[in-house]
Amino acid sequence: MKRRTLLQGFALASAFQVIHLYKYKQAVASTFDLVAIQPLNKPHKTWREFVSAEAFKVLFEEDTELPGSSALNHELRDGTFICAACYLPLFDSARKYESGTGWPSFTQPITGHIATKQDFKIIIPRTEYHCARCDGHQGHVFKDGPQPRKERWCNNGVALQFVLRKEHLPDLRS
Repeated sequence: MKRRTLLQGFALASAFQVIHLYKYKQAVASTFDLVAIQPLNKPHKTWREFVSAEAFKVLFEEDTELPGSSALNHELRDGTFICAACYLPLFDSARKYESGTGWPSFTQPITGHIATKQDFKIIIPRTEYHCARCDGHQGHVFKDGPQPRKERWCNNGVALQFVLRKEHLPDLRS
């Protein structure tokens, strides 16, 4: 085989991979605009009137609900998981999977809607994540999820609400 033919074959294969990757990214891209989320400068205590006592403990006191306690563990319908406090969309149902942990788990969040920080509460460092808008604690992300990202976004169900795709998302709370 001539070197030129071989190089043309590699170029064609590379072009095909780039096109395939682009189409894949377009197919899995979020339906939400990638706009910068403006954090609310609202004291955590002011959210008490909007969420249940259990949700407040998880969202704003960084508590954890018991595993297996959320109905959202079994939610398989097409829709969006939103922050229970400010209603910012956080996860698309296409990214939910059964992790066997007892908490709703996702392969990735909606880009730009989550903020992370290091958590040393159990001595071992973990990555904790919060709603980028209201700073409500959602859960932790681990590197033991499925391919291709190998991420498990393990969420407290009480920190989320589910909205069916056919329904309108509620207006953001301020």
